Amino acid sequence: MGVRRICFLLVLLLGLGVGARAEELRFAPLPMEPREVLEAQFRPMVEDMSRALGIPVTMVYVADYGELVEQFRLGRIDLAYLGPLPYVELRATFPKAEPLVIFREASGEPVYTCALVSMLDEVPRLAGLRDRRIALTQPLSTCGFLMTDLLLRRHGSSLAQNQFFYAGTHSDALMAVARGSAHLAGAKTAIVRKFLKLGLEIRDESEPLPGFVLVANGLTVSAKVQHALVQFLEQADLQLRQGRLAWGEKVGFGAVPAKDSDFDVVRRLKEEVQAIPWEGL
Repeated sequence: MGVRRICFLLVLLLGLGVGARAEELRFAPLPMEPREVLEAQFRPMVEDMSRALGIPVTMVYVADYGELVEQFRLGRIDLAYLGPLPYVELRATFPKAEPLVIFREASGEPVYTCALVSMLDEVPRLAGLRDRRIALTQPLSTCGFLMTDLLLRRHGSSLAQNQFFYAGTHSDALMAVARGSAHLAGAKTAIVRKFLKLGLEIRDESEPLPGFVLVANGLTVSAKVQHALVQFLEQADLQLRQGRLAWGEKVGFGAVPAKDSDFDVVRRLKEEVQAIPWEGL
């Protein structure tokens, strides 16, 4: 560990005032990418968080978005890294889901976009698209059914007029297009950019959406610890942006405090789509 990181953590330990505790915090990241990618992305933050709070923080891996939300409701997950739609769905039935911070993207802003993607020249035009195979991530993924359907509607089409299926992770959906088993896919634009070298092309992009959020379980995480977590991440924000601290790119650009109303735009978009099917066509 570098001298800068040691100094940063010492300052946090003195300033947060949480002290050593016996309990454990179970942190689950949304399964957007393979487990080994998530491990590399979140491990540095989790380790620093554990040292700074004086509380063991353990990473928990859940393969399905819906299962992660359910485990959170049951109190088996204390902290979760969620996209805006999973957060909105969780909060609707579990008001004790407390949004702490929204993570910044590489742009420095706490917003991101979803993209509609095809192979170069595979789908000549989107207008009135019919009977094409479309790969989605998972039902609760913001860039899955919700935003892909809304993007298609811009062009006089919809998922109901095509054949869609749930591929799994964002990477899985994009690889389905790259391998030729799907004509189009919906995924987070930042992840799509990693796959452009395979010949994928961004055909349309959503409006900016509120970024990914760290959510605390209000039934298992005390208000004092929640406050300390926000302080920790606010102080880390400056260190990350100044290059004095390095975390994985999903959380490595800093974070801003969150409030529930930040996600009202997603609630309005969900009303346009109404029901999200749990199985493909």
